[in-house]
Amino acid sequence: MGTVFSFDARGGEPAAVRAALDEAVAGLHRADEVFSTYRDGSEISRLARGELTVEACAPEVAEVLELAAEAERVSGGWFSTRYQGRLDPTGIVKGWAVERAARRIAAAGATGVSVNGGGDVQLLGAPGARRPWRVGVSDPLRPGGLAAVVSASGADELAVATSGSAERGAHVVDPRTGRSAVTDLLSVTVVAPRLTWADCWATAAFAMGSREGLRWLESLEGVEGLLVTAGDEVRCTGVWRGGWGDATLPLTYRRSPAYRRRR
Repeated sequence: MGTVFSFDARGGEPAAVRAALDEAVAGLHRADEVFSTYRDGSEISRLARGELTVEACAPEVAEVLELAAEAERVSGGWFSTRYQGRLDPTGIVKGWAVERAARRIAAAGATGVSVNGGGDVQLLGAPGARRPWRVGVSDPLRPGGLAAVVSASGADELAVATSGSAERGAHVVDPRTGRSAVTDLLSVTVVAPRLTWADCWATAAFAMGSREGLRWLESLEGVEGLLVTAGDEVRCTGVWRGGWGDATLPLTYRRSPAYRRRR
C-alpha cells in the first residue's frame, strides 16, 4: 500500500499474540495483492477491466465494495470508489486493512493493540493500567510539530485518521470533477471508533472544504474532526472547540500549545 506499518501489542499469551501478529502482517500483504491498483494482475485491477466479476473475486472484495458504497451514501457522494471513471477503492482499503489487523491481534488475547498505517491509527484496549493510548496529530504548517494530541482514555476502541496535502501533495480527488480537490484545507483529522470509517470521513471532509466539511462532520454521531486551513485557521467539532484542556468524554483530546496561541 506504499506506506509503513507499525504494531504495538501489549498483554496476552506471547505465543498466541505473536502468531496473530504474523497473521495480521500477512493479511496486510494479502490486501495489497488483492486491492492494489498498481498491480495489473491484482483482483481489483482485473475487476476494473471487466475480466472478473465480484463473485469470482476473494470475499474481501465484496466486503470492501459494500463498505465503500455505504461511505458514498453517508457522505452524499463526496467519498467515491471511482477515479477518472475507473474502479479504485484505495480510499477505504488502508483503513479497513489496518482495523482488521488490529482486531485480529486483539482477538488472540492482546489487552492493548495499536496499529499505525502511514499515520492512520487503530487503537484497541489500553497499553497498561491507567495508561491510555495517545496519538499525536501532525501540524501541516510546522513540520515536526503537533497540532493536537488524542488520548483514548476510557475508550475500548478509537481510531485517528488524517487526510491532507502536506505530505503527499494534492492526492485527494473531487468526485464531481475527477480532478484533485481544490479546497482551503491543508489537513483534516477525524477521530472515531473505527478506522474504516475515520479514513473515509477524513477524505470526504477534505474534498468538501472547511465550511461544508466541518458542518458534515458535526452531523455524524461519535465523530470528531480537526480541520486546518491554508490560512493557518483551525476549525473543529464540538469536543475540540469546547476547550483547550481534556474534554469530558470517554476519550479526551488535547490541543498543542501552538494552537492555543493561534486560537
